[in-house]
Amino acid sequence: MHKLFIWLAIAVMLACPVRAQDTSPQSGSVTSAPAPTGLGAILADNAQKIARPSRMTIGPVIDEIAASGPGASRFLQAWADKRVGLRESDDAVFIIKRVGQDYALSDPVTGEDAGTAPRSEIKEVKPNSGVRALIGAALVKFLLSDPDPSKRREALQAIERDGEASHLAPLRASIPDETDPKIKAEKQRLERLLTIRFGKESAERIAAIESFGSDTGLDLRGTLNPLVATRRSAFAGAPEGNVADELKPGRDISDAEAYALLVEAKMAPARISASEVQRALAAHVVNGQVGGLPLSEMSDPKAREQAYAALAKAGEVPQRLTDAEAQKLVEAHSYADIYAEPDPDVTAAAEAGLTRVSRQVSLMQGADLGLDALSLASIYFLAAIGLAITFGVMRVINMAHGEFITMGAYTGYVVQLFVPDKTLSVLVALPLAFAITFGAGVAMERLVIRYLYKRPLETLLASFGISIALQQLFKNIFGTQARPLTSPPWLEGALQFNDIVSISYIRIAIFVLALVFLALYLWVMRRTRLGLEVRAVTQNPSMAASMGINPDRINMLAFGFGSGIAGIAGVAIGLFAKVTSEMGQDYIVQSFMTVVVGGVGSIFGTLAGATLIGGLQKSIEWLNPSNTLAAQTYMILFIIIFIQFRPRGIIALKGRAAGD
Repeated sequence: MHKLFIWLAIAVMLACPVRAQDTSPQSGSVTSAPAPTGLGAILADNAQKIARPSRMTIGPVIDEIAASGPGASRFLQAWADKRVGLRESDDAVFIIKRVGQDYALSDPVTGEDAGTAPRSEIKEVKPNSGVRALIGAALVKFLLSDPDPSKRREALQAIERDGEASHLAPLRASIPDETDPKIKAEKQRLERLLTIRFGKESAERIAAIESFGSDTGLDLRGTLNPLVATRRSAFAGAPEGNVADELKPGRDISDAEAYALLVEAKMAPARISASEVQRALAAHVVNGQVGGLPLSEMSDPKAREQAYAALAKAGEVPQRLTDAEAQKLVEAHSYADIYAEPDPDVTAAAEAGLTRVSRQVSLMQGADLGLDALSLASIYFLAAIGLAITFGVMRVINMAHGEFITMGAYTGYVVQLFVPDKTLSVLVALPLAFAITFGAGVAMERLVIRYLYKRPLETLLASFGISIALQQLFKNIFGTQARPLTSPPWLEGALQFNDIVSISYIRIAIFVLALVFLALYLWVMRRTRLGLEVRAVTQNPSMAASMGINPDRINMLAFGFGSGIAGIAGVAIGLFAKVTSEMGQDYIVQSFMTVVVGGVGSIFGTLAGATLIGGLQKSIEWLNPSNTLAAQTYMILFIIIFIQFRPRGIIALKGRAAGD
């Protein structure tokens, strides 16, 4: 009876419908959680795929996450950084951070704190490099539209370094909404470069190539060059693919190279060398015979070939082709250079683009060479302008002129020891170097040169001796090591016109300084009483003395003025050249050549001579960049020949001064 009651109760319970839980707040019963949407739903549906990602299957999931809206960028970045974990009890996905022996959990959608969990309950998600690449591509669209301009620039730089086809669509989508003009221009340029590489249609790729015109950017050249890269291949019939050039053995390639291509393509066996044949024969000697032939006959090449053929027929060594058989194989196949890019229209456009770029690069290289030549000419002119006075006007061969340049450079070095501000030190060093070398020049003229006028050989020897003495004095005071003469910060770097043409700010400053001293020389010699008296004494000392001019005093001041300019040149040159006791010797020969080639006594001749020598030296160095010493040798030979045909220089003096 008791059992019957129990079974009756069970039957009643099964017959009655179960009441659903009331979801109204007034019912007081437990409410069910709302179904996740957006990113949360995607993560819930694909938790196991995220935990065990594969490059072949995870792509669609990543695309869904990227398009899901809020929180997508945060989650993708955490996933790429290996900061995502899966709670194994319920497959819930979190952004994780290690805290001692536990993980701090964050909601992947909102980023809010989701508590902690022991490390044993969380499985770290560690995507491989292939999956991270897919995640990175998905992140690009967020970074390209990030409110922070620096983040957008970082995204562009990342694409420039390692662009992929997947970057093209998000890059294009970000361009219309870009507010920064510079970043927008960078995006547009990068979009065209990616179109050249990854565009789906030939027409759009060709249009992107042609849009650059004669642009010489390294990024463009780096994009076009792979399109015209070729690989050399052998073919059983006619060449297949985008053929760049068909090759004939014996004309375009050697027979040996052609056979090597056949071996690479597995169309012919590898050739066996004579030494390998000998080693094989030595390894198969049996009872004094090899391949059925006695060892005594192995000195004959034909016997060795016959013995090896017998061994090959027996399968004991690899088959060896004769030269005739190898030649026959070579002639039976065709060979060609094949473009890596399969589309012939694209390669034709790339070739045309590179031709335009090459032509423009040549023009730019010419302009850069011209700037280098102009820069070197300004250095030579600055070094020679003082010599143009002492030698060109006074006819004094001063071999110590280079040491006055060195004296000026050391003056700048000493000033910087006491004046740490580089700009102020240069401003102090320029007039101080002029004063010191002016005084040294006056002392040299008063003590030595005044007694040797009209005696050029004795003047040369005396000044040469003074040059050696000054070099030794510099070594005793400053040592033999190079001393630093540091340029101001605003002279560091270079003026960059493009990837090819540039010129350093120091060389620009020297060019400007050379022009300033050209103007100063013209003003002194043509607009001042000193210049008038110098010209008068140079042309006719007796007549000048009869007019009340003191020739000794004028010679002293002129020599000091020329030496002072050399000192200023030393400060300028020392800003980019090493300052040593032999520094002046590097410029003394070029200074004399500048004055002589330009025309003795003419400042504009000195300018023309500096331009000619600077341009000639740079041109020879460009033709033979590995040997600058040879360039100087050829330059001196050219000047010797030039003087034979024009001994008075480029701009020769006329009248009585020319005769003197």
